[in-house]
This record gives sequence, C-alpha cells and structure tokens, in this order.
Amino acid sequence: MRLKEGTKAPDLEATNWDGTRVKLSDYRDKKVWLAFFRYASCPLCNLRVHDMIQRQDELKGLSILAVFQSPPESIAEYVGKQEPPFPLLSDPEEKLYKLYGLESGLGAFVSPKNLVPGAKATRLGFLPGRMEGTKTRIPGDFLIGPDGVIQKAFYGEVISDHIPFEDAVKFAQK
Repeated sequence: MRLKEGTKAPDLEATNWDGTRVKLSDYRDKKVWLAFFRYASCPLCNLRVHDMIQRQDELKGLSILAVFQSPPESIAEYVGKQEPPFPLLSDPEEKLYKLYGLESGLGAFVSPKNLVPGAKATRLGFLPGRMEGTKTRIPGDFLIGPDGVIQKAFYGEVISDHIPFEDAVKFAQK
C-alpha cells in the first residue's frame, strides 16, 4: 500500500554497504531524502546516484539514504565505486520496499520512457551487471521532515523515474 504525505514515515533499519547499521530514527531532527532504487548494477540507478553526487552542493541540509535490493557485496562492487557521500543501504529481501509500498510492473520495465536515460547511462559507462531482486522494480522517493513525517511521497511510473531534483532541492532549502 502506498504511503501518503502527512503520515509518519515507518522506521527502518538496514545495513550500509560498509557493514554499519543505519536507522531512519537516527535522522530525527533532520530532513531526509529516502530514495529507493533497483539493484546495485542497474545503469539507470547508477546514473541517478551519479547525478545526486554531482548536485550535493544544492542538497546541503538534506540527509540522503539510498536503498538497493542487492546484498552489500554487490553494492560495493557496482554503485559503491562512485563513493557517494551518503549511505547505500542493502535490502535483498525487499522488506523495506514492501514497508514503503514500492511496486513493480512489466510495463514500467519495457517503457520507451527508459530509452533516453538508458542511453545517457551507457554513455557514462554504467553498464548492466547482475540483476538482483525484482527485475521490474519501480523506484520511489520520500522527502521526510525533521519530525519524521512524509512531506513528499513519489512513486515512479517507469524504472527510470525518480522525484524531480527541483523538488528535493526546494525541500532541502526551505
């Protein structure tokens, strides 16, 4: 079931790719961008993480938590190579995806809307590797206020879909 804006974000706990445990409740009193991705070698997901790293200056004041449906070893092998300044959380059992109501769908996987971002990812050298977890997983993003309440819940329509950067930047700066 999709989560609604104005509701308390469910607490979560997961292992960061470096082996440390991370809890959402550790981020109370901070603005959080909780981003759900697909698997660690997903070219589209790696492109998005790349863009998040590039735009860190605009996102000051915002704690980012990125969730992947891959084990920590795969996260280290693929997306971890980018050395993002935020946690990359492992959820190979996809429990957090269920907790936050993330969906999957074949139409979202084969949509032509994925072609342009896919080509950009390929040009930057993000190539597919091991596909882990639900292959047709659709990403989602949650902007969570310092009080733990969801300010914005974004559920993608296709596998390349994420919250617009402008929304995250506006949230970080307000």
